[in-house]
Amino acid sequence: MKLFDVYPLYNVEPVRADNCSVWDKEGIEYLDLYGGHAVISIGHAHPHYVNKLKNQLDHIGFYSNAVQNSLQQELADKLGKLSGCDAYELFLCSSGAEANENALKLASFHNGKHRVVAFSNGFHGRTSAAVAATDNKAIIAPINAQQEVTILPLGDLEAVEVALKKDDVCAVIIEPIQGVGGLDQAPTSFFQGLEKLCKQYNTCLVLDEVQSGFGRSGKFFGFQHHGITPDIISMAKGMGNGFPIGGILIAPHIASKYGLLGTTFGGNHLACAACIAVLEVLEKEDLIEKSRILGEYFTANATAIKGLKQIKGRGLMIGLEFDFEVAQLRKELIYNEHIFTGGAKNKNLLRILPPLTVSSSQIDTFFTGVKKAIERLELV
Repeated sequence: MKLFDVYPLYNVEPVRADNCSVWDKEGIEYLDLYGGHAVISIGHAHPHYVNKLKNQLDHIGFYSNAVQNSLQQELADKLGKLSGCDAYELFLCSSGAEANENALKLASFHNGKHRVVAFSNGFHGRTSAAVAATDNKAIIAPINAQQEVTILPLGDLEAVEVALKKDDVCAVIIEPIQGVGGLDQAPTSFFQGLEKLCKQYNTCLVLDEVQSGFGRSGKFFGFQHHGITPDIISMAKGMGNGFPIGGILIAPHIASKYGLLGTTFGGNHLACAACIAVLEVLEKEDLIEKSRILGEYFTANATAIKGLKQIKGRGLMIGLEFDFEVAQLRKELIYNEHIFTGGAKNKNLLRILPPLTVSSSQIDTFFTGVKKAIERLELV
């Protein structure tokens, strides 16, 4: 049987990993500065994480949400304390797309409206409503296009108010730092204005923290840089350090009732154990503050790279925008410098999303490698 061919693959097969390094089947070591799309938050094969999962598997790995699972409450308590969002309620699922799908569905249940407002270059997943709210027509099938979504320019409060005045918008969904779109972010004034407008027009403000959450931006959630209080917060990727888990945090004014949302795999025992381990390591090793400090170190030292137009993002969610397309540079980095990096919708942008355990010396290794690669390719 053939695999359905939807991924353009690099000719590298990792078979072992530790912290910020992966080794392929030939024994070659690579520096991982991409973390599998920002998924690896506390480093590959962190011993506390591995032991937590092994121990949980020795007891029970899965049962459905038809029975009690005290690990869910333990996770909720730890998450509320570390994130500062203790007043919210938690619903667990299995992925970022599922988190955003549930966020939009819940918003529509809450206020009885049906249209969604999203923003240019945003990415929210590949399921029905989530992909319709994604600014990429190439991945929206005709069945998804039936969703009522308005895509507005990022940062345009006047356009948002015009849309909300129609009184049919259930949710405004926005990433605090855009991921796939290219690390753009709106100013604090826009986020605060957005919160005000959503309250004024009875619309749920959904913050998509799937990529920016769990410490990556230098705060637990990216929206916390702007002093706002969203109605719903979606999260996934870094939650489980590679184990599939997602969730939404729901403000207390949004009421729950039986059957409103549901999931088979969300909140299972192994997923909870994985996320609890991540939270424990984030706190014990002070990785959120480390993300902030290393982000500043990265930004300060990246300015010496030739051909660099600007640096985007926050913390360890960084975009390097060049005056040339980076596809060839990424190949040169992976095949000759043995460094994993990421791309974006913006073809001139290199995405850097390392484990939060990365060191300054590993960042220096990247700078050395990217300078050598640019010189070899004669890109500038």
